[in-house]
Amino acid sequence: MPFFKKPLAGPGYVILNIIRIMNIIAFTAVIIASFSMLVKTFIVSKFFFFDAVSHVVTAFLSMFLLLTETPLFRSYFARNWPLLSPTHGFLTLGILMIILGVSVLGNLNKEATSQASLGTSYWRIVIASGIIIIIMGTANIFASYIFRQKKLGVTARQVRAYGAVAAQKLPLPVTAMSPTSGSVRLDSKHRPFGLLARSDTVPASAGAGGMRTNDPRRNISAPMNNVQPDQFVRFEGEPIGKPDLAHHPAMMGERF
Repeated sequence: MPFFKKPLAGPGYVILNIIRIMNIIAFTAVIIASFSMLVKTFIVSKFFFFDAVSHVVTAFLSMFLLLTETPLFRSYFARNWPLLSPTHGFLTLGILMIILGVSVLGNLNKEATSQASLGTSYWRIVIASGIIIIIMGTANIFASYIFRQKKLGVTARQVRAYGAVAAQKLPLPVTAMSPTSGSVRLDSKHRPFGLLARSDTVPASAGAGGMRTNDPRRNISAPMNNVQPDQFVRFEGEPIGKPDLAHHPAMMGERF
């Protein structure tokens, strides 16, 4: 952010990984609280189907978000859930965490999940999990803006993964293709330390059917068979003779 004069990628690597551990703890607490309310609702009061479904959905959503904080299934999240992938920050994650916390704390207003029905121990688990995940959701939203490097296109998730060298780990994204020269233009804001400063383009070769592709190999034509015999006559001149050895320094004697 502009009011920080020094880059925070180095300390951000440590801080964001601490937040990651706290996120995993918060999601685990919500999972335990959801299943506790599910069991207690079934034991203490009549079994309400939709109440049970809401607790199950909350628990499985917490499990799903917990997986996004681990190294598992990275390609799956990058392909199908890009807002939860390294190319985006923690804004979506933080908002979902706050929604989960509000949903968990909202269950305490029901008679089946009140302190008298759940008991003091289970009631404390529920209220603590709701408060913790709301706090961590807010922390993730602030961290997403504080530790990103907008000019370099580095997100807070990438800072958490790579630290101070996050900008060097990014691939150079393709932003446009020139229709005349057939070159692929790279986004200059993602180039760390002024890489490719002299040329922003990468040539693209012509593929099958005249379509241009990103294949770095160029199509080289076959040798020309229709060369005219007198084509290079103008380059012919007098033959180059043997130079005069009298002017060679070795033959000058003592004149040097």
